[in-house]
Amino acid sequence: MYAVIQTGGKQYRVATGDTVKVEKLAGDVGAKVKFEALLVGGEGEARVGKPTVAGAAVEGEIVAQGKHKKVVHFRKKKEGWTKKRGHRQPFTEIKITAVNA
Repeated sequence: MYAVIQTGGKQYRVATGDTVKVEKLAGDVGAKVKFEALLVGGEGEARVGKPTVAGAAVEGEIVAQGKHKKVVHFRKKKEGWTKKRGHRQPFTEIKITAVNA
C-alpha cells in the first residue's frame, strides 16, 4: 500500500519502510510525525481525496535533521566584478512507519 503526502509545498509518494528527505520540520530525532494522505493506493483501486482522503493518515519517525550539499551561485562580468554566494537547504529525514487507509 502506498500514499501521496504533501509537506513543504511538495508531494511525495511513500510506502511503509521508505525513507524520504523533506523540507525542515520542527522536532527532535525520534519524534513521531503524522501526515494526511492526498491519495491512497495499493492492490485494488486508488482513492483520491478532495483535498485529502477521509480517515487516511501516514505516520513516520524523524531519523535525522541536516543540511543538503552546498549550492554555489557565482556571477562574473568582464570588468573583473565577481559575486559568489552559497546556500545549504535544511532538511528532515523521515522513515515511514505506517500507511493507514
